[in-house]
Amino acid sequence: MRETTEELNRLQALLDASLSRSTTHLRSIVAERTLTAKQLTEILTGMCTLALSTVTAKGEPRISGADGHFLHGEWYFGTARSAAKARHLAARPAASVAHMRGEDLGVFTHGTVEILNPEDGEPAADWPDLLAYFKDFYGDDAFDWDNDVVFYRLHPHWMTVFAPDVAKLTAERP
Repeated sequence: MRETTEELNRLQALLDASLSRSTTHLRSIVAERTLTAKQLTEILTGMCTLALSTVTAKGEPRISGADGHFLHGEWYFGTARSAAKARHLAARPAASVAHMRGEDLGVFTHGTVEILNPEDGEPAADWPDLLAYFKDFYGDDAFDWDNDVVFYRLHPHWMTVFAPDVAKLTAERP
């Protein structure tokens, strides 16, 4: 777990606010089957496969896969600079991601992306630490880190978690 107490508090406030703003239908499904911020950060370790939704210039939705990393209470993911989703996010930074593990876990997030390592411009202040994390995870030589890949942080404005059996999820952790 990499989250500070402040980050956990912010994530818990987001989870609570998101659920309170949700429809009655969604609340009836999730309210008694969710996780706390602390539980979520303990379960979402390593790489988590994400379904990433972006929008084309014509307003058409597109969904694709991405390696997601849940760090500091937010999703981080990357793609090739030449990928369609990179073009979509550069022009329209709103995105949604879902991470699901069968019927045991669903984490659904809507927000706005920040480009961490723009091709032209200053990288995010924490990019050196994040780059070290990604290189450690994928390997120093996995990519041309400066030219081939672009990484994003999804700043969530809504997030909810469905987890009907917390004990099962915690027993699955490595």
